[in-house]
Amino acid sequence: MSRPDTDLLHSLSAELSQRLKDLLDQALLGFIRPNSESQFAQHASELANFREAIAQKNSNDDTEFLRSFREFIPTTNYDPYRPFIAKFFATPCKESDVKNMFAPGLPYCLAVSSATSGKAPKTFPIYRLPPHLLHHPLYLSLRHLEGITLSPSSLSFGQVLNMDFEDGHGSKLLPVCSVTVGFLRMQMNWDLEHDKDRTDLWVPGKTDPYAISLVKNYRTFFILNALFALTDRRVTTIRFLFASVFVNFLQYVEDEWLLLVDCIEKGIIPDMENLDHLREPLEKYFTSNPLRAAELRGIGPPGIHGWAVRVWPDLKEFIGVTGGFAAASVPKVTHALGPSVAMQSPGYGCSECYIAVPYFNGDPNTDLKVVPVDGVTEYLDVHSNEPEERVLSAWELVTGGHYEPVLTTRNGLWRYRVGDVVTVKGFAPDDGLPVINYLHRRNGSLELAYGTTCTESQLMSAIVSASTRWIGQIIDFTVVADDRETPVTYGYLVEIGGEMGKDAKMATQQTFEDLMKNADYHIAFWQGRARKPTIRIVAKGTFTEYRRQKCDKTKISMGQVKVPTVLSDPSFEEWLLQKVIMEL
Repeated sequence: MSRPDTDLLHSLSAELSQRLKDLLDQALLGFIRPNSESQFAQHASELANFREAIAQKNSNDDTEFLRSFREFIPTTNYDPYRPFIAKFFATPCKESDVKNMFAPGLPYCLAVSSATSGKAPKTFPIYRLPPHLLHHPLYLSLRHLEGITLSPSSLSFGQVLNMDFEDGHGSKLLPVCSVTVGFLRMQMNWDLEHDKDRTDLWVPGKTDPYAISLVKNYRTFFILNALFALTDRRVTTIRFLFASVFVNFLQYVEDEWLLLVDCIEKGIIPDMENLDHLREPLEKYFTSNPLRAAELRGIGPPGIHGWAVRVWPDLKEFIGVTGGFAAASVPKVTHALGPSVAMQSPGYGCSECYIAVPYFNGDPNTDLKVVPVDGVTEYLDVHSNEPEERVLSAWELVTGGHYEPVLTTRNGLWRYRVGDVVTVKGFAPDDGLPVINYLHRRNGSLELAYGTTCTESQLMSAIVSASTRWIGQIIDFTVVADDRETPVTYGYLVEIGGEMGKDAKMATQQTFEDLMKNADYHIAFWQGRARKPTIRIVAKGTFTEYRRQKCDKTKISMGQVKVPTVLSDPSFEEWLLQKVIMEL
């Protein structure tokens, strides 16, 4: 569908720059003043110079307070926060030991990261939002849309911690879950203690009853969501956190098509793993629908162009992340949706902080407006030649520049580096806030033995381009170090959907030519320190199984599991290599 021409400014006027500075200064003060009294701010060695500076000056002076922040707060990573977060996992955990740990009061939950890099998941405290922010667009896991939304939402959690009250009477439960689960529970005011009392609930406007959100088995969760979604032809919006997870959903629909349609015709819930007490409330809502089953049989399983619109004639919009690692899934998604369905990003953020919302005066699929609601974003210039990276404010950015976001958040992080790289598209004309596009992880490239690195974006675009022309539709892929010969090279592991192109072997040459656009790789190749990349095809369903195993291993939300562009987990690499069925 056509998009409006952008109204972005290439640079900021002096007046708009000052307005932006005032806006961000007030937002920053709103975070760091209350959080400066937290246990972390009072005791972390990284903030010692800041504490000393504000102690020597008039701490009530906002200008001095901000100056001290910008001068004395260094950039941080996860390490300084780790020992403070560990106190929540202590046994016993006393309320007095963790109160005001990073922000005032006690957290609502601990958000767990997706552990895409292969390292252990990180956890971050999420504190309850003020009531006026609960339904801010930045936080909405479930937007209030007209019509019916297919938006599989898991409310499962990895573990539950106990915080004992100071008076010794009772305790508070603290769930460890994905950030989306945490905010959804917060918005709906759904506590853990009464989950079983809500199994008969069905939130208006959704295809799935509440009971499905409590399912913890990966396959069962997606098949049940598919069953209820296929039954309802009124769907107007499809929403998945990542486009690649929607492809995963389509695979389950395709694999279980006969079972799903048969169940719709007869009105039965199939025998699934780990349903237990949830079967009864699901059966209560699911009735026989032979007319719908006949309609679905006439359409057939996913595969035809525009399949989704034939199944759901009122479908207008798809919401999901289509950039970064998810970009490889976009051709498959657009093929299933057809040309009439608009695509939009849900926003940009991470477990640490929600950062940006879609910018609708540009391309809401890729253009993201950075808003100071969950945190204030500063930036590091990734191409800077300065010996020490200087932290830049939003009004110092340059259109077209590449930057790493640095976050100071509502939940108590101080100049925290998220490790992403974004590019500035321009500045919003109403308030000067930057509009960005996500590029890739800053340290996500695979540094090979010869010292050259291609970025995640380069590795991604090379295989997507080659697949579109030669291989076929990519379901998913990852890159490992292929050391079967010397020198070591980039080894693509790719799963495709449908028929493979008859000239698929040409993909390796095209991928090589695209990677040669990287100057370091180009030089290394001609010096004999690099060789052409390799492409190996893995069996159908490999990356669906990868997600299931990763979900079981890390206990993260089912919709949050990502396949990394570059795989660094040796155990999963070994497993994936066993799934190879051919090499191009």
